[in-house]
Amino acid sequence: MWFFYTVIPCLLIHGVALLPAPQNLSVQSTNMKHLLMWSPVIMAGETIHYSVEYQGEYESLYMGDLWIPSSRCSPTQVPECDVTDDITATVPYNLRVRATLGSQTSAWSILKHPFNRNSTILTPPGMEVTKDGFHLVIKLEDLGPQFEFLVAYWRREPGAKEHIKVVRSRGIPVHLETMEPGAVYCVKAQTFVKVIDRHSAFSQAECVKVQEETLPLALALFAFVGFMLILVVVPLSIWKMGRLLRYSCCPVVGLPDTLKITNSPQKLVSCRKEEVDACATTMLPSEELFRTWI
Repeated sequence: MWFFYTVIPCLLIHGVALLPAPQNLSVQSTNMKHLLMWSPVIMAGETIHYSVEYQGEYESLYMGDLWIPSSRCSPTQVPECDVTDDITATVPYNLRVRATLGSQTSAWSILKHPFNRNSTILTPPGMEVTKDGFHLVIKLEDLGPQFEFLVAYWRREPGAKEHIKVVRSRGIPVHLETMEPGAVYCVKAQTFVKVIDRHSAFSQAECVKVQEETLPLALALFAFVGFMLILVVVPLSIWKMGRLLRYSCCPVVGLPDTLKITNSPQKLVSCRKEEVDACATTMLPSEELFRTWI
């Protein structure tokens, strides 16, 4: 009887039965992704919905203890809620959850300790180190716009200097350095989040080796022979084409032997106009006689 009179008032308020409140609230936060989790409320054959609300420092102090429904989880059927988009400042946040079944609702369960995003766990970034010819290239995983990456790289040798490069490109290959043949280069990286001023540990170093520049003897010989052929064939071809063009465009024509003047030019007698007329007059009777005879 004592148990009956103790429990029934707790389950009835104005004749309305209350659902058990969600228990064991906790936040798992890794790489600025914040997940509120709780133990599910079990009701045989029923689907329980949950509502999640949050309250930041500003809502608590300046807005009359206001609670705001979560943008993703009001309501939700799973016993967890991604509150990453709700946690927008590096201040303590209160979080609470309640269960709903039809018109029945449970009491609010509040996170025992306020959550601050600066407590998130930062892990080393996933990376892929490759070589593109003699270029050292790194590709880092995309963790979100709040992340930067500090990349350390060095040539593996005694007394080597470590170089640091800040990379903001996510998921895009980034050139780090031009490598020397035969050398081994190593790379490691860590995440950095400016809004909480924290960084992760460095990842395990990954190394790549550049092959020596070796030119096979046969290839070198082939290149030498080809070069010598070019030196000989090209000038010869140019000379041959020049001769062909010369004989095609400006041919040299020789006179027959019967037209060639064998005597000295000084012995040639100039023919005056009077002598030419006399020669023409002398030849005329002979032509008329020839015609008459014909």
